[in-house]
Amino acid sequence: MAKKSSRPAIPVELTEEQSAKYLSRYIKPGQRGPEIKIPIWRVLNYVLVVLHTGCQWHKLPIKQDDSGKPEISYIQIFKHFHRWVKLGFIKDILIASVEMLHDNHMLDTSVLHGDGTSTVAKKGGDNLGYNGHKHHQGDKVVAICDRNLNIIAPFITAPGNANESPLLQEALLPLKKITKLLDIDLGGTIMSLDAGYDSKDNRKLIFNAGMIPNIPENKRNQNGVKGGRKRIYDSEIYDERFNTIERVFAWEDKFKRLLMRFEFISEIHYGFKSLAYTMINLRHFCKA
Repeated sequence: MAKKSSRPAIPVELTEEQSAKYLSRYIKPGQRGPEIKIPIWRVLNYVLVVLHTGCQWHKLPIKQDDSGKPEISYIQIFKHFHRWVKLGFIKDILIASVEMLHDNHMLDTSVLHGDGTSTVAKKGGDNLGYNGHKHHQGDKVVAICDRNLNIIAPFITAPGNANESPLLQEALLPLKKITKLLDIDLGGTIMSLDAGYDSKDNRKLIFNAGMIPNIPENKRNQNGVKGGRKRIYDSEIYDERFNTIERVFAWEDKFKRLLMRFEFISEIHYGFKSLAYTMINLRHFCKA
């Protein structure tokens, strides 16, 4: 008999109480336009259905009354979600999940792992580029997680043809912002990245942030031995990334809507991704 995993399962649906505690309270009602016909937590669950199953909006299994009339239009669900993303509510929810993890002593920031992941977009859209390595057009994000497989900072985005190495500077900005907000000391924290981020500028950025870079040397286009001090590198810490950031990206694939980008508007796609990372963080608090 296979051994049952001790890891908490990732929730894909929330009860009214869970939604009110972890999600709904960060969403403010609009000052103009008609009110939402149903409670916010039910709208959020419909959005989670799209995110988890990957179904099209018009295929949502919306609850109907005795006469067969749906309780809300799928168009309204989309519009509400778009508004929440545009006003930053979904990003606030992600940051709030990190705060809850911190308050419950569930973060391990002694080592941080960062990496990028790309998504193919066959339907077109904005913020896209052709990725010559993976031979598809799409976009990419760079995310950072802790040792306990929690996304601890809002990710940064770029077209698929962007080089990940220069993106580290931009990725460190939200990390510094949220750790300062939560009073998390990054002094002595090890930042583990793959060889694609190996550069003098990136190492300097990490040192200036009070952290220690753990990056293997990139042997591409290397002639002879690099000058300067010997690079700090621990192979055992680097090997952790396959059970941390790579596992997080594998968990992301649980949400079928993110396997391929269908949204023409990139902020909708990134809103889905933020919501997926929030649910990954909430696995400690919500039973699937």
